[in-house]
Amino acid sequence: MIVDGSVRFFSEHGLDGQLRDLARGLGITHTLLYHYFPTKQALIERVYSDLFEGRWRTEWETMLDDKSLDVETKFTRFYVEYARVILERDWVRVFIFSGLSDRYITERYFSMLGEKLFPRLVRESRRYRGLNHRGKPTARELELLMGLHGGIFYMGMRRWVYGHAAEGGDTAAFDESFIHDRVRGYLLSLDEVMGTTRTAFKAPVSNADVPVSRKKPLAGSSNRAGSPSESAKEILS
Repeated sequence: MIVDGSVRFFSEHGLDGQLRDLARGLGITHTLLYHYFPTKQALIERVYSDLFEGRWRTEWETMLDDKSLDVETKFTRFYVEYARVILERDWVRVFIFSGLSDRYITERYFSMLGEKLFPRLVRESRRYRGLNHRGKPTARELELLMGLHGGIFYMGMRRWVYGHAAEGGDTAAFDESFIHDRVRGYLLSLDEVMGTTRTAFKAPVSNADVPVSRKKPLAGSSNRAGSPSESAKEILS
């Protein structure tokens, strides 16, 4: 009860909200709150553990490491699932409030993504272009990737911070076709950013409204990859 109530409180008032106000809102004494969480930092740590770390799914890592899936499909499937699990109201708002205060939650979360997600996305992006090198990504590679990831996050921010529903209503915010459009736009930019040329890849887009699970993979998205797992130290440092 305390943790769930704290998540709701911080999503409304920010991480600078006073614990006396939190206790009052929970209908408990300040003393009882401190019995379970002797410091505010201890409570924020628990909120991070439950709300952020607790929502990460190891099966996402397995899917991104699956060589039997083409890159376009796995990126789309990952971000559809990620958006639906992660980008709900309290998650988005607490994350934004953390970025506006001490950045404790945002820095820890990005550190986790730097270990579990971003190296895989870099590896798979290179695989998509037929590249098999494991060196540090260029600034352009990282900025393009952050554009994809940030664009997905913006879908949640637009809904829960700005209060702007997607076309078709709130339930359409994380529709597969919208996310697939973002993934496809990212993949279409890899030629120039990675300095590769693939004529077949530049063919006109067709059947854009067909879910990616029923599409054939684009040319150039064959299974040519390096090791199925790269550490953040190998790729991002």
